[in-house]
Amino acid sequence: MQEVEYQFWVREQERKLRGGSPKPILIKGEIPRFSMAFQPIVSVLDGSVFAFEALVRSESGESAHSVLSRVQPRNFHLFDKACRSRAMTEAIRSGLLQHPDQKLCVNVNPNAAISANSHLRHTCDEAIGIGFPLDRLIIELVEDDEICDFDGLKRVVDDYRKCGVKVAMDDFGAGYSGLKLLSKLQPDIIKLDMGLISRLHEDRTSQVIVKAIVQACSELEITTIAEGVESYDTAMRLRDMGVALQQGYYFARPGFEHLPHVTYTLPEPALG
Repeated sequence: MQEVEYQFWVREQERKLRGGSPKPILIKGEIPRFSMAFQPIVSVLDGSVFAFEALVRSESGESAHSVLSRVQPRNFHLFDKACRSRAMTEAIRSGLLQHPDQKLCVNVNPNAAISANSHLRHTCDEAIGIGFPLDRLIIELVEDDEICDFDGLKRVVDDYRKCGVKVAMDDFGAGYSGLKLLSKLQPDIIKLDMGLISRLHEDRTSQVIVKAIVQACSELEITTIAEGVESYDTAMRLRDMGVALQQGYYFARPGFEHLPHVTYTLPEPALG
């Protein structure tokens, strides 16, 4: 679940680059200094942490906007690559690899992934170089702009899978081409948009949509994750719908440069 301001920034940079801005010049030192926060994705069945999502922050822990507002369009891909690099190194420093099977989620714009300037191959090479297992890395496709090349994106996704990297679709239910992406890419994971989740307790339409998505993903052997979970009632409703993996303030707020403690307590077993 990347912040809205980050999604808006990625979309604007991609549009500027496609609109005739100069070709990105990747010069070291032309991006602002930044750091990372981490938010857990938790299983409500046993309280274990499935993964942590990396989120951009300033060096002092301020919002992503304070960093993104200082990134020039020509340095979009350089900054995007630097975010993935910092996420992996900071996750290792914070002790993620000491916990068996916990994964790291990093965000990638689908159109950026196709670009020759995206440096996605470098990310895999770097992960190997610093000892970050590729089978514990999840690439989240942040679908906040219309996909310009589905075939090219599928080739990128397939290459990642061959390396052992998992591929997730972020904010499913809010993007431009969710169902088309689902059918063409067959991602390993989809993350249900927090807009659907926030209305779940009061909106029957959202309930029906979520149930249908979960059922379809179950038949396609795709894992579902719910974003934006902020209450016990929502967590339990999603659990009953078959969504065991959940993310949101109910479990933990993002931890700046550390892996936050999860406050979730397993529900009492039903009597009788």
